Amino acid sequence: MAERKKILLRLDPAVHDALAKWAADELRSTNAQIEFLLRKALSDAGRLPRDVGRIRPRGRPPKTDTDGEPDEPA
Repeated sequence: MAERKKILLRLDPAVHDALAKWAADELRSTNAQIEFLLRKALSDAGRLPRDVGRIRPRGRPPKTDTDGEPDEPA
């Protein structure tokens, strides 16, 4: 997987607060919520590239063993 791009984004504090609350309501980080909304906007406009990688599912990633593999459910 290619390295993710880092950008500086300046937002009105009220917009940031609203995004952060929305993200928390959907169990996403603010960054993941912004990416989700940008992907949706690109898709709706027919501009999402075909080769774009999948977005990580909501919530915390599964815990992993020392070998890097997900733990088996108990």
